[in-house]
Amino acid sequence: QVQVVESGGGLVQAGGSLRLSCVVSGRTFSAYGMGWFRQAPGKEREFVAAIGRSGGSTSNVDSVKGRFTISRDNAKNTVYLQMNSLKPEDTAVYYCAASRYSSASYNENAYAYWGQGTQVTVSS
Repeated sequence: QVQVVESGGGLVQAGGSLRLSCVVSGRTFSAYGMGWFRQAPGKEREFVAAIGRSGGSTSNVDSVKGRFTISRDNAKNTVYLQMNSLKPEDTAVYYCAASRYSSASYNENAYAYWGQGTQVTVSS
């Protein structure tokens, strides 16, 4: 059974940083792309960042470009989301997702497995 488990969320002041981690078990982690999504209160879930299986291809939504970085460590079955210069509008539940495919994708339908989410709250 595939499990996707996020950690690292919390409360931070605007301008601060957090690093989210996501560990995947039950499948060959290095064969698949990974993604991060987020859902703010009262809003639809949105794409944040994605990374291909080897880490050579990444994608970020415009609102986090230059601030968030996705990376992965295939030896640890872990994907990370480094979030810098956080803003109150980054407040959301952040979800890690494991793709059906080897490439990075912004499309939710490309993802087969999802974590339970981790709360990130940025205070002003």
